[in-house]
Amino acid sequence: MSYFDRALIVVTLVGALSGLVGTFIVLRKRVLFAQALTHATFPGAVVATLVGFNIQVGAIAACASIIVVLTLIDRLPRRGVQAATGVVLAGGFAAGVLLQALNPQVPIQIDAYLFGSVLASTTTDMVVVSVALAVTVVIMFAVGKQLLFAIFDPAGYRGAGYDPAIMDALLLVLTTLTVVTAMPAVGAILAIALIAAPAAAARLVTTSVVGMVIVAPVFGVTSGVVGLIASRLLSISAGASVALVAALIFGICLAISSGHVTRRRLRPRADSDDLDNGFLVMVAGAGQ
Repeated sequence: MSYFDRALIVVTLVGALSGLVGTFIVLRKRVLFAQALTHATFPGAVVATLVGFNIQVGAIAACASIIVVLTLIDRLPRRGVQAATGVVLAGGFAAGVLLQALNPQVPIQIDAYLFGSVLASTTTDMVVVSVALAVTVVIMFAVGKQLLFAIFDPAGYRGAGYDPAIMDALLLVLTTLTVVTAMPAVGAILAIALIAAPAAAARLVTTSVVGMVIVAPVFGVTSGVVGLIASRLLSISAGASVALVAALIFGICLAISSGHVTRRRLRPRADSDDLDNGFLVMVAGAGQ
């Protein structure tokens, strides 16, 4: 198998995984949190390399630390979680840059960490992403309805005798899994591009969660495959190319959605509109 074939398989798997998990991240409004994870794992990767551990081990440890810090901030009075997340994003990455500058022997390049090196993907990368995708699919089939119920109606979920914090924790685990498995191959910037853009685009052109769960992975795979092929034909960065394709798909979906909304304003309201708008609630309520 050639290096390009391996890269194509990895970017396909990462696109599917990111689109699937990204759907729930977008619905839960945790995109900034996911971005903080992708950038603030840099110091964890540097420390892991210094002590002789795998980069992914350091990234997982950094993710765990970030989750704990932001969870504690969320419980404080007069909290500012969004601002704190932005500070963690910038501060975490800056700490990684400082650690690398103090230890120039660390074989981690900032450019490679940000944009990834998908063309250097190995068989191990394929196996890791495949396992992560399989585990995620199994979890979604097992507790996907409960996760949607907790996202859309946490008060109702609590009233039904369940703890929404458990579903929140599960989503954090899935987010961490996606970030950690995607970053070695595709980098921090590409990881968040594939997590956010396909899911956000799917939300614009579908009227149900089921539609998003199907369309977002398709958009993610399309972004990865088209971006990788374009990077080869145009001799440009694979990471930047994939991110641009993902952004282009979102832009096209936004234009389609805007045109659809304009046309709807020009015609009488139909009863089917209420059915479409209420479908999310129906799917979420199925978790009871």
